[in-house]
Amino acid sequence: MFVTQISVFLENKPGKLAQLTEVLQENNVDISAISVADTTEFGIVRMIVDKPKEAVAAIKAARFPVSTTEVLAVEVSDKPGGLNYALQVLRKANISIEYIYSFIKRNGDKALILFRVEDSAKAIEVLQSAGIKLYTNEEINLL
Repeated sequence: MFVTQISVFLENKPGKLAQLTEVLQENNVDISAISVADTTEFGIVRMIVDKPKEAVAAIKAARFPVSTTEVLAVEVSDKPGGLNYALQVLRKANISIEYIYSFIKRNGDKALILFRVEDSAKAIEVLQSAGIKLYTNEEINLL
């Protein structure tokens, strides 16, 4: 029930993000979700791609620091309260959320949100028990 997230550490300089996306383009890698968190000097680009292994190899070859993390891809209703329902399920189970960001892709009238949580196994259990769908990399690639 996990999705592979790629994290790339970039200097906060003009053109660095474009260099990274150029590497992905040259290797025919499609981005499904992206988030950039930055400070004055550095940034962390987090993304979900259709070919994570190929992407990591290409990013390493381009000499960018890269790592992978397993995150949860959670389907929520795309209406007021849709995200809140999933967040309340996690809150009631006392599961801390480290960060979230959304997908570029959608599944019909549903939005997809990426969650990095403190206790992934427990989060999977309580979300699925609440009827919330979680996606795998393969399912995301089919959207």
